[in-house]
Amino acid sequence: MGSEGTDRARELEVFSAIARTGSFSAAGRALGLTPSAVSRTIDRIEARLGVRLLIRTTRALTLTAEGLSYLGAARRILADLDEAERVIADQGAPRGRLRVSAAFSHGRLCIVPLLGDFVRRYPHILIDISLTDAVVDVAAGQADVAIRFGPLADSALTARRLGETGRSIVASPSYLLRHGTPEVPEDLLHHNCLNFNFRRAEPLWPFRRDGRDYALAVTGTIEANNGETLGQLAAAGVGIARVGNFGVVDDLAAGRLVPLLEAFNPGDVEPIHAVFVGGANMPARVRVFVDFLAEALR
Repeated sequence: MGSEGTDRARELEVFSAIARTGSFSAAGRALGLTPSAVSRTIDRIEARLGVRLLIRTTRALTLTAEGLSYLGAARRILADLDEAERVIADQGAPRGRLRVSAAFSHGRLCIVPLLGDFVRRYPHILIDISLTDAVVDVAAGQADVAIRFGPLADSALTARRLGETGRSIVASPSYLLRHGTPEVPEDLLHHNCLNFNFRRAEPLWPFRRDGRDYALAVTGTIEANNGETLGQLAAAGVGIARVGNFGVVDDLAAGRLVPLLEAFNPGDVEPIHAVFVGGANMPARVRVFVDFLAEALR
């Protein structure tokens, strides 16, 4: 950038600092300039534009209508310059600690296996991952990125859709041999149905018959806070579980579990999102991680 461009950018900084601090002397202290240098800068801008930007009295400093318009433009231009420099600086090597929160089962089965590839691609990023089914407060700084299932609550966070997962009712061949195979949903009332125990868990299992959706209350001897545990219990012959498909793919393929009542499956799916604080100041490490997940999980 030539000296004229540099001077213009400095003028924008000076004018924005005056508007922010409310005085020439305070703006000078913030920028390392004398009040007279600040005053000369404003005189130069006003002379070039041919308008008054500021009205100065012994008690107050007020922006004119033209000054307000100039301030809005100055802030946009400075923000664009900051963003351009941040993008260029971060393109080579995003770095820093990245705190990730993921649900226990999905994190262990689907996120953790991807981390080796990610850190090989971005060796200057330190992944700090926590697997928990508790909902962490991203807006309060408890994590940089959180993986969420289901509908999202309204918030100021940015969300990036990573995919979705369906659900299936499953049991082991050994359990079915001992207790029989349910043919219709109502048969589940006579079986040991394993459920979730967290507050947002559905108390009912949904079904669809003849185009009509309905739900059935089921009971069992064990509840757990994650689908992987329920899938393991079902594979061990303890009971019947309704879990996310991603957690039982291997067991179904190996025959350790079999799907049940597929003719009555309502086809409900849970969307999966990465949520994070977006905006112009979003760190490059957050951006590249979310992009990586969206690509890898697609």
